[in-house]
Amino acid sequence: MKKKLHIISFDIPYPPNYGGVIDVYFKIKELAQLGIAIYLHCYYENNENKQSELENICEKVFYYPRNNFIFSAFSTLPFRVKSRSSNLLINNLKAIKAPILMEGLQSAYLLSKEIFSQTFVRAHNIEHTYLFGLAKSEKNIFKKIFFYIEGYKLKKFEKTLEKATGIFSISPFEQHYFFKKYGEKSTYIPVFFESTKNNFLDANCPKFILYHGDLRVSDNVKAALFLIEIYKNSEYQLVIASSCEHQKVVAKIKKHSNISFKNIPNQNDLEILLSKAHINTLVTFQKTGIKLKLLNTLFKGKFIIANLKMVEETGLEDLCEIADTKEEILSKTAFLFRKEVSTLDFENRFEKLATFNPTESAKKMIEVIFKQ
Repeated sequence: MKKKLHIISFDIPYPPNYGGVIDVYFKIKELAQLGIAIYLHCYYENNENKQSELENICEKVFYYPRNNFIFSAFSTLPFRVKSRSSNLLINNLKAIKAPILMEGLQSAYLLSKEIFSQTFVRAHNIEHTYLFGLAKSEKNIFKKIFFYIEGYKLKKFEKTLEKATGIFSISPFEQHYFFKKYGEKSTYIPVFFESTKNNFLDANCPKFILYHGDLRVSDNVKAALFLIEIYKNSEYQLVIASSCEHQKVVAKIKKHSNISFKNIPNQNDLEILLSKAHINTLVTFQKTGIKLKLLNTLFKGKFIIANLKMVEETGLEDLCEIADTKEEILSKTAFLFRKEVSTLDFENRFEKLATFNPTESAKKMIEVIFKQ
């Protein structure tokens, strides 16, 4: 008989087109391939469609609307937790006896109720640190205040992790934090993602620099504007890619002939850009866990320039050219534009990336969850 597992996802994890859901989707896929019967519970907004891909992988998929009502913002619970509370979810969990894996602290409303005995939390971030970082990057005063308040609520709510059976941290940096607070309850499980490689040897492609990110996130907007300022008067071609436009970013881009915006409606469009760009620039102003875009780019891109906050304490520092200032970034750009891509450049990279094996991570997770 198959082992059963409930997974509560903060969003519908398909298509896997941004950081958090990439980890959720490929985790589900690996666990299912190892014979685990997955009962997926996911929240949605704006009447999003059900995904047949998930139905094919999971034993059953349950969908719940987020309660984005005004009262959720005034709750003592964090908005992202309160808006994902559901009596229907609790009833569905009770109907099928199995351990429960909650994706992110925002999906851990159950811990405040102490209803279930076997509960595990996948910690995607140190959530309050992430929210405080968003608040610092945000220009809109109302959003800035909201992020600070939400951060303080999440910091308080994090104490409910003491009630969880186990915590799965997503990076060495976060493992250090959670192990210090919750001891052996915390286990490091590397991030799940599609670990297939692109062909890097497209020597005929014109050289350009790529920055990609979700421009609905204030940290990514800040990074895009930062890179525009660096490259705007240079000889280099910079492409900023996103699945959504940001008015300020697009307006800045239009002022400079060597900078362009590329819409990427799906993952395939992004992978084509990643493989063609001579340099991928990865910039963040928040040190939170490991960025999925870093791993995705290491597997599918050519050369990488990253700032220290992007790679620090990931174990992947020596696979990127690290640069923080305008001068350092331009210097590294000039160096890499003189360098041609060869197979030898990637041997060390893929040897280092072997530790990010999704199948082995899934096996380790199964061992922890079902050891009792």
